[in-house]
Amino acid sequence: MSHRLPEPEPRDDPPPRAERRRKADVPHAAAHSGHSHGHHHGGGDLPGQLTRYAKPVVIGLLSVAALAVGIGMIVLWPGHADRPIPMQFRSATGGPIQVSDAEVISQIKADCSSPATGVASAEFPTVPTTGGPCRASILKLTSGPDSGRYTVLMIATNAAQSADVPGAPAADPATADEPQPGQPTLEKGDAIRVSAMPGPDGRARYGFYDYQRGTGIIVWAIAFVLAIIAVATWRGARAIVGLIVAFVVLGFFTLPSILDGHSVVGVAVVSAAAILFAVLYLAHGFNLRTSSALLGTLASLVLATVLSRLAISTMSLTGLSAESTANLQFYQGTISLNGLLLAGFVIGTIGVLNDVTITQASATFELAAIPGQTRLGAFRSAMRVGRDHIASTVYTLVFAYAGSALPLLLLFSVAAQPFSSLITSEEVAIELARAFVGGIALAGSVPLTTAIAAALVRPGAQATEK
Repeated sequence: MSHRLPEPEPRDDPPPRAERRRKADVPHAAAHSGHSHGHHHGGGDLPGQLTRYAKPVVIGLLSVAALAVGIGMIVLWPGHADRPIPMQFRSATGGPIQVSDAEVISQIKADCSSPATGVASAEFPTVPTTGGPCRASILKLTSGPDSGRYTVLMIATNAAQSADVPGAPAADPATADEPQPGQPTLEKGDAIRVSAMPGPDGRARYGFYDYQRGTGIIVWAIAFVLAIIAVATWRGARAIVGLIVAFVVLGFFTLPSILDGHSVVGVAVVSAAAILFAVLYLAHGFNLRTSSALLGTLASLVLATVLSRLAISTMSLTGLSAESTANLQFYQGTISLNGLLLAGFVIGTIGVLNDVTITQASATFELAAIPGQTRLGAFRSAMRVGRDHIASTVYTLVFAYAGSALPLLLLFSVAAQPFSSLITSEEVAIELARAFVGGIALAGSVPLTTAIAAALVRPGAQATEK
């Protein structure tokens, strides 16, 4: 039994010249009536003139947006002037804290008091092995003015805490030799960083500052780049370049401009838009598919900005719950904490909006390439893809913020606070607001981007823009 394939539906290609000449002789009213009739029986397609006007409109809007971003960056460009160093990052001389690299070359149990503690010496320090309640780590400095010299770092254990408090119960034998809470756990061979502070005699006293992570970060960064390039090839390499551009914008424009006292919200919006122009076109090329995704993302970014302001206002969020924010206000009192909170919301939505809009644009263009497809059919099919994408991305938003707030949730659980108190605390409310704003902006970006892409496609034409 044979089956006939359905005939393809009318396309929006321009009619031949002879046909256009014949239509020119038809009165305007009759031609308009015929066009409406053809549109109704064309499978629900949009008017043929749409493609002619959609492309210049999209390009024009993006050109205006690019011009506005350029002007914004010129107006808000930072001066990159030297700024006073906050007290907690300042040495006794008023300059930045001097940090040096060191390596743990030996470790013994000793008394917590030793004259060699923190002092740099050319000779290998002698620390009596008394089996005391402290861990004495002998360090060799590998950078800084005392490079090649030695010093001793004392780390108090749980046993030391029991010994210092009269009448306190003895430490649990299983954890007695472990460092006290907040103290680093050092082992022989560890690479660390130590800070130098002037002592009573004028000589530097070294203390633990942080672990060295340079090698680990480089290894993971290389693995990340190789994995992206291996799967996404040159497009992945361009995406990495876009990521570098994004960090350059944040480091050389966004942060210094905010510290210069410019509008935090203005800086955030301009920065986010500049990043979107760079990352989208670098990763996906200069074509209508990328342009439709970019226009949808920029429009959704404006929506996210408005929603963020409303959320911060209606939920009475201040940003003072974060210690780093409070310290920043003490150091730079001219920075608006509400504005800083809003800027974090705006910049935080870039990634998820970029992901959704480029997927919607690609889906619309690919679906429109099916023979016999119409714009309305491509729009409806792409929207079904978008609904699935929204459902999965909402989980990504909520659980990402829940993961970042996990220590806080545990702290509230230990404090036996009621759930109502937990959910309405500012720390949790900020994460909820991020999820709410991001989710609403995400939901709005899907139909908007799909509609823009559907207006730009040529139904039934082979998709050549990759």
